[in-house]
Amino acid sequence: MRKAFMLMAIMLMGVMCMNSCKCTSDKQSTDVAVTDSTFVDSTFTVEHTIALDRQAMFLAHGEDYRWFETGVQLKDWLDEENDGTINMVVNVFQVIEQYDSTSFDTFVYKYQHVGEDVFEEAVHGFWVEDYPLNEEVIKVTFAEAFQKIQEVNLPKPHTRQVVLRKQVGPVEANPQWIFGNLHSQIYVDAITGEVSDKNPAFKGLNMGTPLGEWP
Repeated sequence: MRKAFMLMAIMLMGVMCMNSCKCTSDKQSTDVAVTDSTFVDSTFTVEHTIALDRQAMFLAHGEDYRWFETGVQLKDWLDEENDGTINMVVNVFQVIEQYDSTSFDTFVYKYQHVGEDVFEEAVHGFWVEDYPLNEEVIKVTFAEAFQKIQEVNLPKPHTRQVVLRKQVGPVEANPQWIFGNLHSQIYVDAITGEVSDKNPAFKGLNMGTPLGEWP
């Protein structure tokens, strides 16, 4: 089942890698908990997984954790018949564990939700190129963002990947729900609901690095 978990993580994030948010890591990984998986259950919501994982991080680490990204894998391709059913949600956090005045460790925590099952992994490293989402007021839910994508008059990327992130860039921008692949993306502002095919963090610069990359 460990191999199955790693394969699913690779499938989710393999198409979500450009010059965007990366976890710099020394490749030392510690599995915190793994449960058996039954695959798809469309009854849970993205927001519910975020709330559960933030609570788990708070209980384990207090207020010092940072929530950086939420990745979603759709069951079907965005540019084909698609009702918004979700295969998987992965929430990404970072925490600095202080041992004394001179020693500490930095960990990236990943919580992967597949149906009712949750897989948790901690990796030594730093998550970069995203602003923390802890204090952001996310007003647009995943379901609302998906609906806006269905209604907008823009070509839909051939993808099953979505990520919620606030990217570090030359232009300060709100967190975005980003539906896309390496070649095309659609951005839904997670606060205003505005929809665009341009990366707001690079607005006017003809640049874009939309999706996340795992260690």
